Amino acid sequence: MDEKVVLSVLIPVRNEPEGITIIVKVLKALIEVPHELLIITDNQKDSTIPFIQFLCRQFPNVKHIENTNKRGVLNAIKAGVSASQGEYIMIYAADEVGPVLAISQMLQLMNRGCDLVSGTRYAKGGKRYGGSRIGHFLSRVANRLFGLMTSTELSDCTTGLKMFRADIFPKFSFVSAGTGWSFAFDMSIEAQVLRLKIGEVPIVSIDRLFGGKSSMKLMPWICAYFKCFIRGMKELPPWRSSTPCMQVCENE
Repeated sequence: MDEKVVLSVLIPVRNEPEGITIIVKVLKALIEVPHELLIITDNQKDSTIPFIQFLCRQFPNVKHIENTNKRGVLNAIKAGVSASQGEYIMIYAADEVGPVLAISQMLQLMNRGCDLVSGTRYAKGGKRYGGSRIGHFLSRVANRLFGLMTSTELSDCTTGLKMFRADIFPKFSFVSAGTGWSFAFDMSIEAQVLRLKIGEVPIVSIDRLFGGKSSMKLMPWICAYFKCFIRGMKELPPWRSSTPCMQVCENE
């Protein structure tokens, strides 16, 4: 009899042939609970697909999910959630290795009763390397301002590394989500609006570790995140009381 899947890892990809094999092998080596890795594409011509097909033949718990709805990371995630079997779901970027070291801590917080656990690059033990300098600057400044202007308890609302209970996903409306990974910012806000039990774990983020070209377009990215920022200011005012549960793991 097959073991019950505890963790479903969703890996949305867009032309990531350089790193997908490495990240799958690293995840499989470090995740200690029964799990599945769902690699999601939304373009039949994606250069990652031949590598995904090879990995599916090599590892029974690696699956290729095709997003047949409108393109975009959020719709890819929705397709992955629909196909997942795990009690917990984790969203993971295909071009990063560093955050895998936080998975065990994230699972610990989930097992303590958290509904959603987010990674953080900007609290004690968290670091960010590589990638666009302007992207790094804007992300850090936006998170700092958001922390000052709202009652958020998360130090890094914009990170895409999220782990959550599968049964809470339908509660998210993604009303302010837009281009690219802005949906992750929206999730951080809505988890607190819904007063879910949340946690945060420091991560080491190394952007574009395997090379390749980022698909981020600066102005649409700024507009999408600004929309989430405004929502957060409206729904998480500084005088709002805290969420029922906020747990933090710190790396020494």
